[in-house]
Amino acid sequence: MLIHHLYHIMEAGTDEAGRGCLAGPVTAAAVILPEIFDNDILNDSKQLSVKNRDLLRPVLEKEAICFGVCHVAEAEIDEINILNASIAGMHRAIDQLSVTPEYILVDGNRFKPYGKIPHECIVKGDSKYMSIAAASILAKTYRDAYMEKIHEEYPMYNWKKNKGYPTREHREAILQYGTTKYHRKSFRLLPEQLRLEL
Repeated sequence: MLIHHLYHIMEAGTDEAGRGCLAGPVTAAAVILPEIFDNDILNDSKQLSVKNRDLLRPVLEKEAICFGVCHVAEAEIDEINILNASIAGMHRAIDQLSVTPEYILVDGNRFKPYGKIPHECIVKGDSKYMSIAAASILAKTYRDAYMEKIHEEYPMYNWKKNKGYPTREHREAILQYGTTKYHRKSFRLLPEQLRLEL
């Protein structure tokens, strides 16, 4: 059962999706939920079916006090690395909140201070705290929708299915067709034994 609040103050939960992908942005979200919020299926996005994530997204958008979502593009990931891009995305998602949080709950173990607002990093926080779980669902659903959209531009990579993750099918398509503007050039796109001329 997810914990509602760590402290009874205005807490924002933040999380990201797509950190381990070979293509597409890393997407971050931040959410402030009301104290009376309750939902039986809310959980870490990775534990939910696509159907339940898609059901929860409009509920969270409607019932949250406020939320923000930010895509950080491949070029910036390549420039500043994926950890810094993930943190930058979370900061920008928090920037979008219409209410300034008094505390920030972060999924994972790395973060950089956001102004003077105190924060706490929580490993597997998306399976422990409602606001982080909510952020994980928004980040995942917004990113999945983005990957399905760019799939239409480059259908040979099947991003509508693999969402840019390093599946065998995705890597075989990279070997056959090369890279696109959406691929992260700083990532190891193919195993060592398979070389790709970039």
